[in-house]
Amino acid sequence: MSSETIFDKIINGEVPADIVYEDEISIAFKDVNPQAPVHILVIPKKRIATINDITEDDRELVGHLYVVAGRIAVQHGFAKDGYRTVMNCNDDGGQSVYHIHLHLLAGTTMGWPPFANNKPKAG
Repeated sequence: MSSETIFDKIINGEVPADIVYEDEISIAFKDVNPQAPVHILVIPKKRIATINDITEDDRELVGHLYVVAGRIAVQHGFAKDGYRTVMNCNDDGGQSVYHIHLHLLAGTTMGWPPFANNKPKAG
């Protein structure tokens, strides 16, 4: 496996994070560069680089990330108002850390499309 990501270091306790949830297979913490009033990252402790690397054996793990997101939404009081979950994949999808992570965004009305493409695709 490639070198450690910032998420590996958070999981290992080497880098501090504002953790809002943790269990044996996942951890959730506040994003250091929030894109909404509430921006929490829910990640598996097992490193899976991208959505493309998820296997059949990982389906319960990935489903668990969504269960955790729902729990956090209820516990933090924004489940009824609504929220968005997003998982990016690779460069064009906006992925910046190659360890899958579910963005949990809330605290404002979300627009659509969620991102204006300012970067034209080459060739």
